[in-house]
Amino acid sequence: MRRNSTPKAGIFYCLVLLLGIFAVQSWAQDGSSPPPAGDTLTMDGNDAATTAPRPEYEEKTLLDTLMDGGPVGVLIGLLSMVAIGFIVEHFLTIRKSVLMPEGVAYELEEMIAQGRVDEALEVCKNPEYQSLLTYVVQAGLERFRGAEFGFAEYKAAVEEAGEDQTAKLYRKTEVLGLIGSIAPMLGLTGTVLGMIKAFNTIAASGGAPKPEDLAGSIGQALVTTLLGLVVAIPAMVAYSYFGNRIDSLVAEVGKRVEQILTPLGRRR
Repeated sequence: MRRNSTPKAGIFYCLVLLLGIFAVQSWAQDGSSPPPAGDTLTMDGNDAATTAPRPEYEEKTLLDTLMDGGPVGVLIGLLSMVAIGFIVEHFLTIRKSVLMPEGVAYELEEMIAQGRVDEALEVCKNPEYQSLLTYVVQAGLERFRGAEFGFAEYKAAVEEAGEDQTAKLYRKTEVLGLIGSIAPMLGLTGTVLGMIKAFNTIAASGGAPKPEDLAGSIGQALVTTLLGLVVAIPAMVAYSYFGNRIDSLVAEVGKRVEQILTPLGRRR
């Protein structure tokens, strides 16, 4: 099985992207300054009172809203970056051209049909051609050559190798399932923390807090819940999709391997 493209590279790039987001946020905060609070005097002919203009509401950006989630929101953001890295890696490695290269399959089929078992084994061992197909075929050929009744035993070796490689593919997708399960829990944690902070504000104000005093805590509670769901839903969808994709590809590889190794049953 091809192991050249590992999830570590995807995770590394995602962490670099996250650092870039924090840098942009820091730059935005430094560049923004609060509007000057100035009083204007409005005078009419009858000794009018001095009034201050009402401050304009500044609409929050998406980044500002996300940062309202606090530390829990940042942790959920990190999980989202990891999930994106694994999804990209799975799209690159869990596909037919990687698990079962058609050119290599055709070459192995021709060699085994012509009785060139040793040459076929060398092709399977070549790192350039490593894949699920070559790994399983190699196991069958080695059992065929090494056992006294190899022609009757190679099928067991093929089944064992296939199960081992299939289990590895499923283990790769377990991270997405774990993220899909953890993200809503983290969102709920942020919600509880936000509500605790809101009730502490109520207690500190003697039971009559101003709405603006509670807005930050309630906003954190809602934002973390939203972030948890936004991360969990795509992660679970991707987990299910790649599981079904593995099932389909493994079944197809199994049929192709059986077709390639069928001539071994007619030998000896």
